[in-house]
Amino acid sequence: MELQHLPEVRICFVGDSFVNGTGDQECLGWTGRVSANANKKGYDITYYNLGIRRDTSTDISKRWLQEVSLRLPKEYDGRVVFSFGLNDTTVENSKTRVDLADSLKNAHEILSEAQKLYPVLMIGPAPYAEQEDPQRKQRTTDLSKQYALICKELNVPYLDVFPILGKSNIWINEARANDGVHPRAAGYTEFAQIVENWDAWLNWFPLT
Repeated sequence: MELQHLPEVRICFVGDSFVNGTGDQECLGWTGRVSANANKKGYDITYYNLGIRRDTSTDISKRWLQEVSLRLPKEYDGRVVFSFGLNDTTVENSKTRVDLADSLKNAHEILSEAQKLYPVLMIGPAPYAEQEDPQRKQRTTDLSKQYALICKELNVPYLDVFPILGKSNIWINEARANDGVHPRAAGYTEFAQIVENWDAWLNWFPLT
């Protein structure tokens, strides 16, 4: 039986190196995999990967609107998935790259503006392998919880992947064997499966 083809959907994935899929020798990351699998369901997906390595929420706040609006003309069904935060918690020159208050302000401004224009989802920061630094783990956990509260206030669906992937041997071991941060294909496959089992994603792309 032939799949019914639904109207074209254009999606921008905006974020950092985990959105980019850094480390994946198949060059798909989790974003390419969820898009490919939506196509297999019968959806006509045009997918734009707007992940930039080392980008913080401050970097994303400066670029997302122009980059997204160029790719999502109003006549199409355009949607946006944001995922960022881990780079904000990195310590450089004895301080985090972005203060917690600024991280929260950035996220609130990005999401409140984006949801006026497009359907929006938010996915929290993913864990890195070198979790021997308990302070950074705590900072990222706290940031993700605060992001969840912002999303609840704005009624934007939020997926906290940090605790799930933090318990994933595949994600952690692949990242540790790679560069200490980014996994390989199997880790991103696991990330993609978490997204695909998320109610908010299933609401976007139910089985046809």
